[in-house]
Amino acid sequence: MTRRFTFTSLFLMLAALCGSSRAVLGQSAAPGATWRFAVSGDSRNCGDVVMPGIAAGVKQSGAAFYWHLGDFRKNSDFDEDIQHQPEHLARPLSISAYQQTVWDDFLQNQIAAFGSLPVFLGIGNHETVWPHTREMYLIQFADWLETPVLQKQRLSDDPNAHKLTTYYHWIQNGVDFITLDNAVNNEFDADQLQWLEKILARDASNPQTHTIVVGMHEALPDSIAANHAMDDSPAGIASGRRVYADLLKAQDEAHKLVYVIASHQHFYMAGVFNTPYWRDHGGVLPGSIVGTAGAVRYALPPDKVDAKAAATNVYGFLLGTVQPNGEISFAFRQVNESDVPAAVVETYKPEFVHWCFAENSVSH
Repeated sequence: MTRRFTFTSLFLMLAALCGSSRAVLGQSAAPGATWRFAVSGDSRNCGDVVMPGIAAGVKQSGAAFYWHLGDFRKNSDFDEDIQHQPEHLARPLSISAYQQTVWDDFLQNQIAAFGSLPVFLGIGNHETVWPHTREMYLIQFADWLETPVLQKQRLSDDPNAHKLTTYYHWIQNGVDFITLDNAVNNEFDADQLQWLEKILARDASNPQTHTIVVGMHEALPDSIAANHAMDDSPAGIASGRRVYADLLKAQDEAHKLVYVIASHQHFYMAGVFNTPYWRDHGGVLPGSIVGTAGAVRYALPPDKVDAKAAATNVYGFLLGTVQPNGEISFAFRQVNESDVPAAVVETYKPEFVHWCFAENSVSH
């Protein structure tokens, strides 16, 4: 009896592990089929309330994975949702105690809601607010940066690349998803630029890779959202324009489909590169901003009329639908107060949940 129980238990354990591995690797679309993925960023302030609603919507949409573009928690000051957790209402946290718990809070109250759905993480500027650093980020989120699919891709690119970095990529169903890091000094450093240009060169010569989707925290410079993006520093402008030129080359010379997604600005906007600068300097790449995962909502910029679509005072995610030819159509899926799971409302109470949806906004 004991032996049969042991073998059965071992079989079930291995089956569970195999299922977990498949979840980490993501879902592969059948040949000729359309498939979906979801992306958003900036889940500070009210993310513990909003992100479970986003997770429910992402899973319901049939997305193969969720991609978070950074700013998991505020870090520089208290997140309102953490302050409204019952134990912290009774005994308020000190700022040092808060900063020691923020990343665990993000994993437990936001990412856990996705269950077995693969989640890819990008670093934002608030992940590097003192006392946190990039090195601490790599340690805390190593399980998300060293999944089998990312490790396999990294070692396929370079068998000697055993060091984790905050930037990475993976190719899924002919689409190269590239996560970049412009979290510090609003720039891409020299090592990252060299790495990216090698990746794009491989994509250019690979007929099986037909689409490139680049995700980052801050938008590339000279966009409609230039008032709060890589334009904030000379190094950011220079390195960002270089990346934009590299992506134009991939589109115009290698004939790849190219899409660029960022967050950092706490609103939704499509067509962010439809500006006089890019119309006069090579062309307009398809670009979106989706900083709508719980952060305090920002006012839209004055030249929003040049955008393809724009909305603020909303939460939600961008759903990308990939066609068999690699073309991607994007739609913003709004998450409403009624979409917040009942267990979350019970924890944070209806009054605070309503505050997140009605009052978590600023104008500047």
